[in-house]
Amino acid sequence: MQVALPEGISRVDMETFVERMRSQGRELYRDLPWRNTRDAYAIWISEVMLQQTQVARVLTRWERFIERFPTVDALAAASSADVVEEWQGMGYNRRALALKRAADICAADHGGVLPTGVDELCKLPGIGEATAAGITAFSRDIPCIYIETNVRAVFIHEFFPHADRVTDKQLRPLVAAACPDTDVRGWYYALLDIGVHLKKTQVNPTRKSASYTKQSAFEGSRRQKRAWIVREVMACPGIAHDELHRRLDEVELKAGRDRVADGEFDAIVSALSREGFFTQVDDGWRA
Repeated sequence: MQVALPEGISRVDMETFVERMRSQGRELYRDLPWRNTRDAYAIWISEVMLQQTQVARVLTRWERFIERFPTVDALAAASSADVVEEWQGMGYNRRALALKRAADICAADHGGVLPTGVDELCKLPGIGEATAAGITAFSRDIPCIYIETNVRAVFIHEFFPHADRVTDKQLRPLVAAACPDTDVRGWYYALLDIGVHLKKTQVNPTRKSASYTKQSAFEGSRRQKRAWIVREVMACPGIAHDELHRRLDEVELKAGRDRVADGEFDAIVSALSREGFFTQVDDGWRA
């Protein structure tokens, strides 16, 4: 991408950085299955799965998801319950519903394919700028600004070694200036792999990012209660509201925690219903 370089960075500096990252990337390359395709749909699924989920977990689930829902149209034709069921164990079930809603739109408005370009992709549910750029770079090989946690780690390590609270606004011109016009996917794969290596071999550079937050504990959290409720409704279609609450209390007490207050339970179930995870049938809930 031919863009103006940030102040204090020469063209030679940037070219040297790019060549060094290319070389390190070749040494650290990880042969992951979603890197062996240019299918935008398959890459989209991998990008969404990799949000806040370890690569090791995604390795066990990506191929299975693609086998069950091999195309945009197949995902659109599936029920939300089936998609959420397949997603179980990945965490953040909202991502599964967003995938389903986006697939519905693509099937209805885009001929069963993902639209082209970061701006158009960002109009779909659940697709932010980073995901849109990942799809664009890895499926189309089109230059774009792709900033995710490992890319962020590389640029903070290289250009902000002594800074704190580094913003993505500060990183964007550097990422844009470094992005090549050819082999864009290879470039970003190199950055991803170097970022992983940096996190393993030293203090995580992304801790200097303004967007860095330490993930809260899952056990006992509202997220855990939401995930348990979704699984229980899927396993017991039509389960009564009070029975669902009783079973959740039983799980909480067994784990050494307090019962879930009526107000908190009702709020969680109402939110899950609004988000489309399940619907009320008579006095019970069904996915």
